[in-house]
Amino acid sequence: QVQVVESGGGLTQAGGSLRLSCKASGLTFDDYAMGWFRQAPEKEREGVSCISWSGDNTYYTDSVKGRFTISRDNAKNTLYLQMNSLKPEDTAMYYCAAGNVWSTGTCFPYNYNYWGQGTQVTVSS
Repeated sequence: QVQVVESGGGLTQAGGSLRLSCKASGLTFDDYAMGWFRQAPEKEREGVSCISWSGDNTYYTDSVKGRFTISRDNAKNTLYLQMNSLKPEDTAMYYCAAGNVWSTGTCFPYNYNYWGQGTQVTVSS
């Protein structure tokens, strides 16, 4: 049984930092691309950042480039998202997902098979 569990969300002020973690089990972690996605109220789920199986390739949506860093530790079956210089518009539910398709330059939710329950990130102005 595959499980994906996010942690690390919370409330911070604009300009602050948070680090999200995602632990996956029940799968061969380094066989899967991993991604962080977010969904704000009344908005579609969007790909924030994705990383290939080995970690050699990454994708960031334009709005987070230079502020967020994705990484993975395959020995620990864990994915991370370091978020710096947070803005109120980063407020959303953040989801971690695993997928067996890596498409360079994209981070589409439909390519990801296993999803966590999400962790809330709230940035106050």
